[in-house]
Amino acid sequence: MSTVERSESPPGRARRQRMSVEQYERLIAHGVIDADAPVELIEGRIVGKMTRGDAHCVAAQMVQDALASLRGAGSGWLVWVEKPVAIPDRRSMPEPDVSLVRGVPADYLDGAPRPDRVAVIVEVADTSLRRDRRRARIFVAGGIPECWVLNLVQGRLEVFRPGADPEIIGPEGSVELVLDGKLVARIAVADLLPRRKATDTPR
Repeated sequence: MSTVERSESPPGRARRQRMSVEQYERLIAHGVIDADAPVELIEGRIVGKMTRGDAHCVAAQMVQDALASLRGAGSGWLVWVEKPVAIPDRRSMPEPDVSLVRGVPADYLDGAPRPDRVAVIVEVADTSLRRDRRRARIFVAGGIPECWVLNLVQGRLEVFRPGADPEIIGPEGSVELVLDGKLVARIAVADLLPRRKATDTPR
């Protein structure tokens, strides 16, 4: 997800208290932050989100479609699109491009899914590649079992897991989707990467 963050305090200035997930949720509940505002909480800071480009939108839809097609294999899981995921240990409530979370929508009437209810977070990265890699490390450090960064710049998938270097999977490869400790599918990386049809011409 492409975002633009507010600048940090200059060196030497006292660091402001970082906001917790619970404090952020209360601000939203009381209307201090509009629920539709283009912001998210990352490591205790409220940051703004940028408009997504065409390739980003297409790739995010392809990821959504790929995960939605596996509902039979992954019964009991919900494709959660551009909606908050709470990571309290890292004072973060991002709104990833796509997440796979446990349950049904009504389960989250009283709060966003926490890490123990998340199977994977997927971020589509183009101009935001460096930032999305950093965030992937934040997310897995906070208890998210897997974070996929779909790297549109180099045409590959980067899989982040706790305590390991990222796994790099090229367009000829596939990524394993594991739910409740069971392998339920292998998703071809090529099926997640947008590409022009041979008959298309650039606008």
